[in-house]
Amino acid sequence: MPTTASTAPARRRSASGRGSSARRDDDAPLIPILARKVREVEAKAQRGKLGPTNRVKFQVIAFLVREERARVKADEAVPTAARAELLKRLDGVATILAKTAARDTSLIQLLEVDQAASPVAKRMRRDWLLESGADLPEDELIITDVAPVQTPVVPAALAERQVTPPQVEARRESNPFLAPDLTLRAPASTARRRLDGWELMGPLYKAFEIGAGGASASMELPVVPEFDRLSPKGLEIMPHQSRFLESVREGHRSFLLADEPGLGKTAQSVLAASVAGAYPLLAVVPNVVKMNWAREVERWTPQRRATVIHGDGATVDAFADVFIVNYEVLDRHLSWLGSLGLKGMVVDEAHFIKNLTSQRSQNVLALGARIREQVHNPLMLALTGTPLINDVEDFDAIWRFLGWTNGEKPGPELMAKLDATGFTPADKAFYPEARDAVISMGIVRRKKKDVAADLPDKLVADLPVELDDDYGRSIRAAERELGERLAAKYRRIIEARGDKVLIGEVDEDIVRLVAHGELEESKAAAAGGDNVFTMVRRIGQAKAVLAADYAVQLQRSVGKVVFFAKHIDVMDTAEAHFAAAGLRTISIRGDQTTPARQHAIDAFNSDPDVAIAVCSLTAAGVGLNMQAASNVVLAELSWTAAEQTQAIDRVHRIGQEEPVTAWRIIAAHTIDTKIAELIDSKQSLAARALDGEQIDPASSDSVQLSALMHLLRQSLGAA
Repeated sequence: MPTTASTAPARRRSASGRGSSARRDDDAPLIPILARKVREVEAKAQRGKLGPTNRVKFQVIAFLVREERARVKADEAVPTAARAELLKRLDGVATILAKTAARDTSLIQLLEVDQAASPVAKRMRRDWLLESGADLPEDELIITDVAPVQTPVVPAALAERQVTPPQVEARRESNPFLAPDLTLRAPASTARRRLDGWELMGPLYKAFEIGAGGASASMELPVVPEFDRLSPKGLEIMPHQSRFLESVREGHRSFLLADEPGLGKTAQSVLAASVAGAYPLLAVVPNVVKMNWAREVERWTPQRRATVIHGDGATVDAFADVFIVNYEVLDRHLSWLGSLGLKGMVVDEAHFIKNLTSQRSQNVLALGARIREQVHNPLMLALTGTPLINDVEDFDAIWRFLGWTNGEKPGPELMAKLDATGFTPADKAFYPEARDAVISMGIVRRKKKDVAADLPDKLVADLPVELDDDYGRSIRAAERELGERLAAKYRRIIEARGDKVLIGEVDEDIVRLVAHGELEESKAAAAGGDNVFTMVRRIGQAKAVLAADYAVQLQRSVGKVVFFAKHIDVMDTAEAHFAAAGLRTISIRGDQTTPARQHAIDAFNSDPDVAIAVCSLTAAGVGLNMQAASNVVLAELSWTAAEQTQAIDRVHRIGQEEPVTAWRIIAAHTIDTKIAELIDSKQSLAARALDGEQIDPASSDSVQLSALMHLLRQSLGAA
């Protein structure tokens, strides 16, 4: 920050301006301001919430302490004793700065004398000096912004990691020119606004920090349309989803969609792309929901093609409409994605990008900026039920991604809205108006209880996850080997009977016989060899961390969560993951005494600090009341529909005031998928039986037997 000319004489207000009483601060009215500001920074640092704005505050305080110390030492009008007292107070401010920097060592570089200052820091310094009564020269009153530097999508450090999937070259060759968007807006007007001279990011964060007396942080949405013209045959969007999509239809294109989990944010995003025609669309998502995104695209927009980007992208369908990539592999694909001509981008679990220094955040922000450069009014969606994890400044990265701010000041559209309020940050009325202005940019937040009439009282939602590590691949290989072993037995029986084995045709009686024999052998062998029981056990182990990670995200959005697993090792893995995430848990297991179990249940229902109940499917599936939660994670599948229902009903009980959602974690491309399908069919059959309808004779088969029959048919090519 460049040193400015001394303003010592001007810093003292006239006696008539202050009244006749004199104060010790008259000789250095800036010091109490610095003391107040440094305490604010210290308090934030102690809570681990030192975001970008407070880092700028730290820098400005450090600079002004040096400047003020030099001024006090040089001011001969100040008596010696008063000078010593003022220097002592400045040393106190400097000591707090040093302690804060010791807590967060990344602040040390901000203490450098030659540390460059941003326009935001210069404005902050100017405002504090004016607050102290200083009369500043005109060149310090008017602070101009530095022209933005074009940031490349691919930073130099990642250039060597870039890959180009084979089909991308084919797409480029089929259409070598990216059509220009002739509707791109003209350069923003250079006319000065009333608020141009103000530092506004701090006040915007403060506007959300102080809240609005309980007013919801959700923009006004259109009314529900008379007809649902968006849902494909057999599906129907809910009223709260329809209102969001009407806003897209009316032309709104950037949203922070902060609905609670279970309200269909993914479906709303998929349909929003269809309404806006925002194809190609990029969805950047956590690994645990990557497969679910592909399924939702197929489900809600069956006329569109989705492709999931794995690893280096060897299997990418470059002609797809929707590209789905997880955060972990995005860095390899920045180059071709940045040149594909994307017209929309969705960032799922957008709180993942809150750390602006992380490469993950920089990748997302660079791609978002590139899309806004290439397309007028692109569809930009940030999805998260928890936009704020630690501090209101967690909004920073999300607002940047959406183009609402650039981190240092509001964008043109938001600035116009703020200017239209007629207030400045010096006015108390500015803060609720500023909050409303940001919300109107596209914040949509609904809770389950707000739209309870739209929801079923109990919903089972499947989350397919991909086991794409070596362990997952070994599970799929073992599944294939089991299927081939069953197929070999089947062929031997058919050949012994003198018949020919026909591809695609099976004898169901023989299929049942072979599967039944395998099931009996598996029960006798217990944990020995690869059988249907060991297979499901291994799948549960492979899903443990993915399921636990989803439960952590869910808990941050909705509060208490009940986590069910079948095996103790899966429970142990999950509990270790929760502990690492800083969450308190209780455990319900079969080896507990009755008093210990009840104590754990009481703690979960009554202690707000207990976040997750980790429960055994068999030990906690009956007789327990855990209705403090309305969300359940089923990390492992049960062998019976009744066991699953009993687990969900620990939460779905009389007295539950919110709709209940059970999130079933399913390993895609494994037998897990078939088991989930079989469980659902058993539930449907049970309902039909109770209603007096005829039951398919196959309904008497166990899930294990049906799963083995499926594996055998699959291996024979008749699944």
